[in-house]
Amino acid sequence: MAEYYDEPELAGYEPHEPRGPRSPRRKRTLQIVVLLGIVALVLPGILTTYSLAKSTAQAACAATVAQLSRTVTASGSRVQFEFFGPGGVGWQCYTVGAYGGDRMPVAMLGLIPSYPAPVPAEAPAVDS
Repeated sequence: MAEYYDEPELAGYEPHEPRGPRSPRRKRTLQIVVLLGIVALVLPGILTTYSLAKSTAQAACAATVAQLSRTVTASGSRVQFEFFGPGGVGWQCYTVGAYGGDRMPVAMLGLIPSYPAPVPAEAPAVDS
């Protein structure tokens, strides 16, 4: 059995011109194109995730402030992502216009916003 170091189809093939390394300009252009491609693939996902998290946090904050509206006079709610907020890193819910116009923290909604634990309602008085 004969041993071939090259494929039989390529036996005797000689390239016409040897290819040297790519030019620095072509390398830089290729790097920029690849970087733009990666950004174009990743950025829409990041923006969609942020938008969905913000709308979820706004809905959760509005529901929480509405539940507290029995005891607190607030004209609305505001949600904000904070790195160094009172509850740590994540979405923070604030009341707007409560306590004489101050902005007061109501609930920490977390990195992935969800509805906070419900505020327990006061038990009605029972006459015996």
